[in-house]
Amino acid sequence: MEKWTVANKKADFNAWSEQFHISPVLARIIRNRDVLTTEEVEAFLHGELSDCPSSFLLKDMDRAVVSIQQAISEHIAIRVIGDYDVDGICASYILTKGLRLLGAQVSTVIPHRVHDGYGLSNSLIEQASAEGVGMIVTCDNGIAAAAQIELANSLGISVVVTDHHEVPFEASEDAVNGRRQILPPALAVVDPKRDDCEYPFPEICGGLVAFKCIQALNSQMTQKLPDAVIEELLEFAALATVCDVMPLKGENRIIVKEGLKRMRHSANLGLEALMRMHQIEPERLNTYHLGFVIGPCLNATGRLDTAYRSLELLFSENHVEAMSCARELKELNDSRKNLTQIGVEEAEKYILEHGIQNDTVMLIYCPGVHESLAGIVASRLKEKYYRPVFVLTKGEEGVKGSGRSIEGYHMYEKMCEVSGLFTKFGGHAMAAGLSTKEEDIELLRKALNQKANLSEEDFVERVQIDVPMPLGYADLTLAEQLTLLEPYGVGNPKPLFAEKNVLFISGRKLGANQNVGKYQVQTLDGKRGNIMYFGNLEKFDAYLDEKFGEGSAAALYRGQGQYELALTYQLGINEFRGNVELQYVMQNYQ
Repeated sequence: MEKWTVANKKADFNAWSEQFHISPVLARIIRNRDVLTTEEVEAFLHGELSDCPSSFLLKDMDRAVVSIQQAISEHIAIRVIGDYDVDGICASYILTKGLRLLGAQVSTVIPHRVHDGYGLSNSLIEQASAEGVGMIVTCDNGIAAAAQIELANSLGISVVVTDHHEVPFEASEDAVNGRRQILPPALAVVDPKRDDCEYPFPEICGGLVAFKCIQALNSQMTQKLPDAVIEELLEFAALATVCDVMPLKGENRIIVKEGLKRMRHSANLGLEALMRMHQIEPERLNTYHLGFVIGPCLNATGRLDTAYRSLELLFSENHVEAMSCARELKELNDSRKNLTQIGVEEAEKYILEHGIQNDTVMLIYCPGVHESLAGIVASRLKEKYYRPVFVLTKGEEGVKGSGRSIEGYHMYEKMCEVSGLFTKFGGHAMAAGLSTKEEDIELLRKALNQKANLSEEDFVERVQIDVPMPLGYADLTLAEQLTLLEPYGVGNPKPLFAEKNVLFISGRKLGANQNVGKYQVQTLDGKRGNIMYFGNLEKFDAYLDEKFGEGSAAALYRGQGQYELALTYQLGINEFRGNVELQYVMQNYQ
């Protein structure tokens, strides 16, 4: 059972309401997003690109710019080495296009997920050396590649790291928090997670770090990039921010808001083709489309083939080429969906056969699952069981895997505590990747569980309600005002309201698959209305039968329901054939 809590952060909501001409309800929601002062409210509602911090506040950005400038002026061959996920693809595109137009002799390599693995590898360094590369610029990787960068240095290749992942560390009694960060021996290491980096908003993705690198470099060049190029690169920083699940607060919120504006009129033929392929109306483009439609298509190439295909899409020079690439990416993603479902079923079978459904940290070994799908399968199981999940697969060399976490379990830090059981690992608080030996799987499972330090309360999913508010209080004016809070995402979720004692009277199932519910409900004041539900209908029906007796769900769909529930809901605006109406959407029920 979920634990519902009401956000109870204090502020003078009426004063905010008057000053910013918004509803007190909207003011309360903004405060719930950790906004404290009137200056922060102004930035939340009306923040602009000019409000973003200077790129040069990132530690080593000045050194990175000088080093790259020198390489350009001396005609040294530069190689961008990225990553095969959306963030890495976008970062690679940003750096490659920006550097090329600034006069660099630049090539791009994105590691193959299966053959190369994540980030820099010895083989990629040796390949660069053989091909006459004099400088490597990493993006979305490199912070944990000290050994590989030492190899590059020994071969006469200088390296500039741009990354956003956690910095590796070692125990040290003399250092803050008892640990000292280990930086790779590069010319410059640009990573907002450095302890000595004073950048005011460290939770930015690799794509945005790359964008800020191009911004900084451009500011120091005599021949500047055209504004249209900067605008286009901003689109991909926004796409990367959403797809890498960065918190949509502060700078990230501004980048995504402004990036979406530009994507709706994008000059990038590849991006336009993906929108057309999925019949997305540009004016309606939002973070959902980025995170769940466009992003997965770009990701699919790196999972099942090579991420170069995504780069080719973004660099498309005509509509025919762009549509051909977009069609191929969509087909790959459709295939990925089918393989993911098979992977989830195999993982569920492993859980039952090994009796690990009650483990604090679930470690699942599925040799038959494509290693590129481990993270997606782990994410699905994390949502179902609400506990940290690692899914391991059999790679070309040993065992590889991905993990997905819950609040309260910093996955990367916990992995550091058992680092001796990995041959390679890295990640964030909420996600990680790893390699290990097959014979160490059981040792790893036991070690992760012993070090987990989680209580039963940590396994209860929390639902935070913004405002307890009767359905009848909401109106179209409020729903329209809520659009001021967009874009929505992690750190800025769509507002959630709640009401108790809502009577469900009747219902019907809609859609080709009968997977959408529409219910007539009555509130305590006697008012009736309709509410939609897009969640798991089978689970909702089973809940009704359990709570009110067998056959209750069937009775509701016959129009014979009298079932009182507490519910949380969101407000939406439904536009159909020129008509605009308020729409209530149920999210949770008890």
